[in-house]
Amino acid sequence: MISKSLKATILCSIVLFASCKDNTKSKDDMATSYNNVLLQEWTGPYQGVPAFDKMNYKDIKEAMETGMELSLKDIDAIANNTEDPTFENTIIALEASGDKLNDVFTYYGILSSNMSSPEFREIQAELAPKLSEYNSKISQNEALFKRIKTVYDTSQQTPLEADQQRVVDLTYKQFEMNGANLDAEKKKRYAEINKELSSLYTKFSNNVLHDEENYVTYLNKNQLGGLSESFINSAAKIATDKGQDGKYAITNTRSSMDPFLTYSTERNLRKIVWTNYYARGDNGDEYDNNKIIADILKLRKERVGLLGYDNYAEWRLQDRMAKTPQNAMDLMEAVWPAAIARVDEEVADMQAIADANGDNIKIEPWDYRYYAEKVRQKKYDLDSDEVKQHLQLDKLTEALFYTAGRLFNYKFTPIEKGKVPVFHEDVNVWEVTDKDSGKHIGLWYLDPFAREGKRSGAWATTYRSYTSFQGETNVLASNNSNFVKPAPGEAVLVSWDDAETFFHEFGHALHFFSSNVRYPTLNGGVRDYTEFQSQLLERWLSTDEVINQFLVHHKTGEPIPAALVEKIKKASTFNQGFGTTEYLASALIDMKLHLADPTDIDIDTFERETLAELNMPDELPMRHRTPHFGHVFSGEGYATAYYGYMWADVLTSDASEAFREAPGGFYDADLADKLVKYLFAPRNSMDPAEAYRLFRGRDAKIEALMRDRGFPVPQS
Repeated sequence: MISKSLKATILCSIVLFASCKDNTKSKDDMATSYNNVLLQEWTGPYQGVPAFDKMNYKDIKEAMETGMELSLKDIDAIANNTEDPTFENTIIALEASGDKLNDVFTYYGILSSNMSSPEFREIQAELAPKLSEYNSKISQNEALFKRIKTVYDTSQQTPLEADQQRVVDLTYKQFEMNGANLDAEKKKRYAEINKELSSLYTKFSNNVLHDEENYVTYLNKNQLGGLSESFINSAAKIATDKGQDGKYAITNTRSSMDPFLTYSTERNLRKIVWTNYYARGDNGDEYDNNKIIADILKLRKERVGLLGYDNYAEWRLQDRMAKTPQNAMDLMEAVWPAAIARVDEEVADMQAIADANGDNIKIEPWDYRYYAEKVRQKKYDLDSDEVKQHLQLDKLTEALFYTAGRLFNYKFTPIEKGKVPVFHEDVNVWEVTDKDSGKHIGLWYLDPFAREGKRSGAWATTYRSYTSFQGETNVLASNNSNFVKPAPGEAVLVSWDDAETFFHEFGHALHFFSSNVRYPTLNGGVRDYTEFQSQLLERWLSTDEVINQFLVHHKTGEPIPAALVEKIKKASTFNQGFGTTEYLASALIDMKLHLADPTDIDIDTFERETLAELNMPDELPMRHRTPHFGHVFSGEGYATAYYGYMWADVLTSDASEAFREAPGGFYDADLADKLVKYLFAPRNSMDPAEAYRLFRGRDAKIEALMRDRGFPVPQS
């Protein structure tokens, strides 16, 4: 689950924070006309919308280069201002800079993640070092940093308003962390490293996408045992679309792999599909990522060494909730023993069923999902496919809207096709308004289906964020998924896990829509906190109000039976060993890689030996093996920060207990008001720990997390 803004992911991981702003337009931009459609002013209703229907990859190179040129002019104007530095003429000016480039990055993000092509990837590779150079021209602009530092130093003596002070503090810290205080020689090397890294990140990402697109398993009619009718029909359509009429395609994505491994009776094919998926980026060919990762680690360590840090993790975590690598490791190591102990129990249960069936096998990783489903049916009489018949995408979308209405007072109204430009026919758009006042909040775009050229996983992004420093802006936000598109006329049925992910990503969208900040910088997030709001929203899927209204059978329309709901709730901690261990293994490897000496590192050996030291169970892999760990190696957003999902989940579990204890439960009006006021609306305008204390009245406790997962609660 990718839960950060994609625009922010691309821009902030390559381009300096100072240019990572929302799309508020300056008067100069509005007066300028461009032939390139990607540079043209957004027009139409809702304060203007992106011209997605006119977007062409051929325009992106010129648009990006022009956008960078205009942005640097903004920066030069700020840096060379002859007036004494003030919050208004330096920090506010910086907040308003780079808007044309931000517009272009909206298109760049779509072309990169939703509509990629080999032609675009060539341009992307060409642009990567140029973006890095652009970044360095800002981060190493001595005159600009001198002005920022003057404003910062002055504010330490005479503090500004709270949100203004936070903008100043965050801006100064970001420049400092990116080498603004280095001498000329070190700045030169710092810029060279960033340039090299930008190309490596792009190549890493494109290598993974190549393996996702090119490793497809085709089945014949005799190899469909155990698979549902809807899955078979979807697989047939995908095969036909790929020119393999009469066959059935299992694509190399989680949305296709996961149900196949859960239900297919063809063990040899399960092994093939499993191997293809977990070998992405690790096939010993020109698309292999192992050397790229080693090079990335060496460059990251060298870069932070220029700043005086011992390792990348120490540098990265200083402005996170965890503060230090050791604090993050302490949390993970507190949970890890319980997680792998639970895996041992789960494997024993699965092996017993396999033995009883006379299957004559030892549980292997490609067997885990299949036999876990058998255990689920035996222990809880719960059939995941039976549950899936009540999880329709359109009804789940209605459930999202219901939840947003109850908690945030939002109303979602579908916009007629053609009234707002979209980049693909699958994309639909809704207007978001306040239910009582009718005030326009923004637009919500949904791109739900997997397709060639679209990166795997699920994510949320903004095309325009809310700010008020130049007049209120409305929000353009999107959710993106990779559900398998059904055959014509059939419902889109999803698993319970996928339904939770759908709620999770919508939590990010609600975070965007509820923003109430003045300045663009405050729409950013603290990485080990930003997943909290989205993880929390997952809990509303299992509330009685959602279950009773929106979980209906896709053929009969009958509500999900109460007995089945009871089974779901009883099985809520089922397979937590698998879920927690596969996630934590990735998080631990991420941290340990960045704490290790990368001088002569062999990535494959390091992964195997580290997992062995952790006593990683043989029966399951990491959720993201290192060669395709895009969170960490296609950019820097989650590097040494993948632990953040668990850090945020401590907050999630603790906050969930607050709702369970409230008089009105998960729809308690008073607690919902505090949820919006303290946890969603402020974004990054206040310290996350303080925001949580205002909501809860105290810090979060790990005991809630352990209870949530059915693990033994540590004795204090």
